[in-house]
Amino acid sequence: MARRHLTLLLLLLPALAHAQQTSPAPPATDKPSPSAQDLLLDAERNQRAAEAANRDYTYHVHLEQQELDHNGTLKKTTTTDAESLTIDGIRVDRTVARDGKPLTPKEAQKESDRIDKEVAKAKQHREKLAAEGKPTDARGDDLLTVSRILELGTFSNPRRVSLNGRPTIVLDYTGNPNAKTRNETEKVFRDLVGTAWIDEQDHILVRGQGHFLHDFKVGGGLVLNIHQGFSFDFTATHITANIWLPATIDAQGSARLLLFESINGRVHLVTSDYRKFRSKSTIIDSNRLIGPDGQPIPQ
Repeated sequence: MARRHLTLLLLLLPALAHAQQTSPAPPATDKPSPSAQDLLLDAERNQRAAEAANRDYTYHVHLEQQELDHNGTLKKTTTTDAESLTIDGIRVDRTVARDGKPLTPKEAQKESDRIDKEVAKAKQHREKLAAEGKPTDARGDDLLTVSRILELGTFSNPRRVSLNGRPTIVLDYTGNPNAKTRNETEKVFRDLVGTAWIDEQDHILVRGQGHFLHDFKVGGGLVLNIHQGFSFDFTATHITANIWLPATIDAQGSARLLLFESINGRVHLVTSDYRKFRSKSTIIDSNRLIGPDGQPIPQ
């Protein structure tokens, strides 16, 4: 459960998803830059379609957490390895090893039971809100639309760059601390400053950076407590056609989620070994898929 909470903390920006390098854009062309609003609305539509297609993929997740003391000195490093897959439309991470040691049969069974409960709870929550006519994501969490994000902050300074050889539009985001929010998710965007990279061909979010200028709390700090200066950077990797999957997540600072898991240092998450399911339990060859290093994954 602790790893699930930590992953949720790192994925605070579901509406927006160090390994990639940004270089100056190619020579200017006569092609006009799209408006920020039109680009974001288009990206939102494509993002949802891509997320539906992403359910067919599974991949390996390696998480490294470095805990620092109050002087900034490294105290300890812990690692977790997991397999990310989709069950009944719900993305879950099944832990397979901790600190380089595979789970024992007893631990593996406990992990399977945890995932069963997690999926059942998400389905129940999703169905309950659907019955009330409320739009949600696969887990039953509130959907935050682009039109609503535009009310919570401002996207500005659109510009073209080349990211991994692909034309990309970059937008800066500044939240409005005086904006009125309707739920806890909206508070994240209200108190956030960051940058979004959107692939110009696929109109998909491929990188996001952000940091908090002030302390940020949800539920009086019992649900979420992020301290000033907490920052994150996530990237996606191009698989095929319009399919993009998570590549890396980096976070640094101090934060706590639900009193179960905390970050006081640095976190690095990297995914690899992308595979596609042909059916519910059969994985097809990974031929022609690209790993986070940019090289084809061996068949």
